[in-house]
Amino acid sequence: MTPALLSEVLAKSPKSIFDPNLLVGHESCDDAAVYRLNDEQALVATTDFFMPIVDDPFDFGRIAATNALSDVYAMGARPFMALAVCGMPVARLPADVIARILAGGQAVCSAAGVPIAGGHSIDSPEPIYGLVALGLVHPAHVKRNDRACAGDVLVLGKGLGVGILSAALKKGELKPKAYAQMLETATQLNTPGIALAELASVHALTDVTGFGLLGHLLEICRGSRLGARLRLADIPFLSAAAHVAQAGHVTGASARNWSSFGADVDLPDATPQWQRNLLTDPQTSGGLLVACSPEAVPRVLAIFQSQGFEHARVIGELSAAAPRVSLA
Repeated sequence: MTPALLSEVLAKSPKSIFDPNLLVGHESCDDAAVYRLNDEQALVATTDFFMPIVDDPFDFGRIAATNALSDVYAMGARPFMALAVCGMPVARLPADVIARILAGGQAVCSAAGVPIAGGHSIDSPEPIYGLVALGLVHPAHVKRNDRACAGDVLVLGKGLGVGILSAALKKGELKPKAYAQMLETATQLNTPGIALAELASVHALTDVTGFGLLGHLLEICRGSRLGARLRLADIPFLSAAAHVAQAGHVTGASARNWSSFGADVDLPDATPQWQRNLLTDPQTSGGLLVACSPEAVPRVLAIFQSQGFEHARVIGELSAAAPRVSLA
């Protein structure tokens, strides 16, 4: 769903019961729910699943599992258990293909030190796979997306463009090197979130997924009641994605995202369409978006770089202004 439609649906839904131990619910449009268990532990719970964005079943399972775990890392938590969500057209899809999807998810979870302890499966018209992911974090270290401060610097952990690369793949126009770049970023676990959670100078954290960079940044802006200014030249695009975007590839979700929140974005008049498409491109297992104090930037970048996030960089800052995003 687009941000606008999701907000409309949630606004018409009954409110949940009040529980003082529910530290984060759906009211702030955050990445996961957080429930305080005791003074030292809070449970982080989330789920994510989708239809294939690649043809290889093993790669599909890897990407889906990485994407689901990302929301746990985005809250600053360490995942400790997962449940599989599996819907498959069993009359059309051979059992060994389904097994390869599950094996891909298992491979990622094993790398993260997370057991898949069970799950649920149904016979569905199209393949669907994902996880319910659970994590633990100290209640004081929970990183929400609505606690950014005026003067904070914005750091993005991964390059943009997974959605556009997937669109090119579906048309049979993605070269092997471009596919490898897509797979590398989409299966890179956002583990820096654990270390970032321990920094008091990191005020807000989220991951860039279905709403694209601009959509998820606007969630930070609206929740924190701040404005954001980005430098277009500093935003990292995957090199393969920039190439295929300039060739005209785009996802339908990119246009829907822009229709949903474009009124709150100021783009330079000369911004080419392909760059706007990348800014609204839905990311599958996209990068962490960090709002931190200026003095914390070297430490934040060092955490990303020490864990192999070569595209991590400063892309802008937040200020005391109306919740909008401006690009220069």
